Amino acid sequence: MGLTRSDLFTERQNRLAVLAKAIGHPARIAILETVLRSERCINSQLVQELGLAQATVSQHLQELKAAGLLRGTVSGPALCYCIDPEGWREAQEALAGLFGAFHPAAAPACGPDDSCC
Repeated sequence: MGLTRSDLFTERQNRLAVLAKAIGHPARIAILETVLRSERCINSQLVQELGLAQATVSQHLQELKAAGLLRGTVSGPALCYCIDPEGWREAQEALAGLFGAFHPAAAPACGPDDSCC
């Protein structure tokens, strides 16, 4: 697959694609849920809880951090990850904007004989 022509799309569309990719893996969803439950999570705790290899968890954490959903700080010999409040708010607004653009009540009524879809 070739490179995405991001210059063809708006900044909002590109940002939404980055967020969708970041949350598009079940391990990343599990990581976010774990961090949300505990409010803070050290990398080794995630490895134990998820049952994934350290390198795999680190790779997923980097993706989430690059998307702005997590931030990490050094805590002794490990990194401590928590939700990035600004990135989280931005993601909520971006996803709400996309999914909020569809209004079922305003959609055309499609029945078994209609060819609207």
